[in-house]
Amino acid sequence: MSSNSGDVRLWGGRFADGPAEALAKLSASVHFDWRLAPYDIAGSRAHARVLHKAGLLTEDELTRMLGGLDRLEADVADGSFVGTVEDEDVHTALERGLLERLGPDLGGKLRAGRSRNDQVATLFRMYLRDHARIIGGLIADLQEALVGLAEAHPDVAMPGRTHLQHAQPVLFAHHVLAHVQALSRNAERLRQWDTRTAVSPYGSGALAGSSLGLDPEAVAADLGFEGGSAANSIDGTASRDFVAEFAFITAMIGVDLSRIAEEIIIWNTKEFSFVTLHDAFSTGSSIMPQKKNPDIAELARGKSGRLVGNLTGLLATLKALPLAYNRDLQEDKEPVFDSCDQLEILLPAFTGMMATLTVNRERMEELAPAGFSLATDIAEWLVRQGVPFRVAHEVAGECVKECERHGIELDELSDEQFAAISPHLTPEVRTVLNVPGALASRSGRGGTAPSAVAVQLSEVKTDLAAQREWADAKR
Repeated sequence: MSSNSGDVRLWGGRFADGPAEALAKLSASVHFDWRLAPYDIAGSRAHARVLHKAGLLTEDELTRMLGGLDRLEADVADGSFVGTVEDEDVHTALERGLLERLGPDLGGKLRAGRSRNDQVATLFRMYLRDHARIIGGLIADLQEALVGLAEAHPDVAMPGRTHLQHAQPVLFAHHVLAHVQALSRNAERLRQWDTRTAVSPYGSGALAGSSLGLDPEAVAADLGFEGGSAANSIDGTASRDFVAEFAFITAMIGVDLSRIAEEIIIWNTKEFSFVTLHDAFSTGSSIMPQKKNPDIAELARGKSGRLVGNLTGLLATLKALPLAYNRDLQEDKEPVFDSCDQLEILLPAFTGMMATLTVNRERMEELAPAGFSLATDIAEWLVRQGVPFRVAHEVAGECVKECERHGIELDELSDEQFAAISPHLTPEVRTVLNVPGALASRSGRGGTAPSAVAVQLSEVKTDLAAQREWADAKR
């Protein structure tokens, strides 16, 4: 801080002149890192306490310091104090605010033993840990909506697909729970990420720690870092893998939402007519009055690309950075801030869309056996009769070709046609040529039988309860 001006830059002592206007504009980050202000103030409180513990603040000075930070926090919260374009970053702005409230003699003591490098690394972790829980709770909301759909339609059959072609009949509930499983892994990734991220870089200083006898472990405990303080001060200030990993998880969430969205978009077409969207979660056309557009699903599909782009840009920024801190790392925040913002807007809307859509049972069940989707059941029935699968597969394929020649489905083949294809195809084969039988036969773990799906539902609910407990817990 210059002694002959109102400048509160944190680095200006060895410079005769201030930065050029162009440099100041390029360097400024307060317009996006201001959201870290509450975390910066929390860090300052913890830092003031270890300064006092080290004998660098008296009891009276600590009391007045904490009081000044309380007043500053209140002014930040109500908007009466904000960062300005003259402030380089959130840290500089808040130091200015503290000096205004306490004066330079006391306010100026807080900077001892810390650097913006360890500050921002710590505050960023705190911010993302809080938003990981917010996003985790929003994922749980969506999962609960999907579970509700599954429970409301426990016996509805639909065509299961591979390569987007009819494959085998499955329960609609089974299909929906597949998406719940994918979202569960994302929620688990958030929890595991949080454990790895619960390490405080505070006390690492610029890169080498401090000679002032401060206690990084005390700061870590004060700020809720269950993993304690950083084991290596260089790594503490320079590592951003926690940011890259968070960006990956949010990108993966976006990808999984996009996969659900793609199905909703297809299912909502006239050709499929599997679902109907609620009016409150769809839009119309400015020119075609009949249109009912799946905008939420389409925006989810579009935002997934944005989330992937945030990850890609961040990784490109991080590659080849030498240890320790480099100013390139100023670019690490906006991508994940944006990813948080996008998911926290998108997930509630997406959940509302899924919770309110109408499932067209008749249309799904009409198409469940179509496209020769019971051919595998013929082959497996033959295997149970002792026929080698290689032969059974060929016989079932011949059945499909016979149906195609006559424009009929498998269950419409006559006994004579079956017998002409293979003597193994006795009239008893008809016992597997129905959707309920095909579903019930796949009762192994993870299968589509009603009994197997009931087990999946029970397990999902147990996982959801643990996820909700973590998301709702206060750090």
